[in-house]
Amino acid sequence: MEKDELIKKADLGKIVAEGDKIYESVKSQYEPQHNGKFLAIEPESKKVFFGNESVDAMVAAKKEFPDKVFYLVKIGYGYTETLAKYKKQ
Repeated sequence: MEKDELIKKADLGKIVAEGDKIYESVKSQYEPQHNGKFLAIEPESKKVFFGNESVDAMVAAKKEFPDKVFYLVKIGYGYTETLAKYKKQ
């Protein structure tokens, strides 16, 4: 499925709410030792993918769930973003 189609079909509000809830439940496993690194979270399965860079977390998540939209969080920061697909350049 194309990136634009995934985003159009996704309930982004639900993904953010569920992703944030999951992050809150696992963040003690990652903070502070991994601050500045990234987690991609697939809200339905509640699976979490760790990466040193955002692309690392997204690539790992997309390998397992190629047609899902993820909640991406920078560990230890209030910065979040939701991404559907990463295209390696």
